[in-house]
Amino acid sequence: MSVAIARWTLDDYHTMINAGLFEGRPIELLNGWIVEISPEGSDHADLSTNANEYFIQFSQGRYRVRVDKPITLIETASEPEPDIALVKPQPYRNAHPSAEDVFLIIEFSRTSLTKDTEEKRQVYATAGIIDYWVANLRAGELIVYRDPLHGNYRSEQRLATGAISPLAFPDISIDVQMLLP
Repeated sequence: MSVAIARWTLDDYHTMINAGLFEGRPIELLNGWIVEISPEGSDHADLSTNANEYFIQFSQGRYRVRVDKPITLIETASEPEPDIALVKPQPYRNAHPSAEDVFLIIEFSRTSLTKDTEEKRQVYATAGIIDYWVANLRAGELIVYRDPLHGNYRSEQRLATGAISPLAFPDISIDVQMLLP
């Protein structure tokens, strides 16, 4: 006997959320699959809070900083909740930001490293997210993905020291060590 497995659409996902089916459960939609979000360790929570505060002080109305909030990626039937997203400075009362609204995504990863560097990397690249950073808390390195094409990034850089700037805001320089344990 074969079993049919169906992926969820964004509309299905929103209907289930609005019905309260996932109340209190940390989940996100990736490629039509509902997946659990890993709990944050203390280093993850502290580093993402520091990055949030850092980016807020330089925003000057050019972007908004969203922390653990959904972005809607229609191209991949995904609605991830990245640790940090710099998005266009506009209200999102009627819809979450879409790929065109995103300047930078940062994920802090220890237990979710495989998901963030494989599945999420492909989701973000397919959606055309131009700047995706993964703070690898296991190895103490920042993985920088840029130049998306056909579901992958053509540029991958690994940094343990130095400074880096978001592509959209080259005037903002962040010490790589600030993002790492």
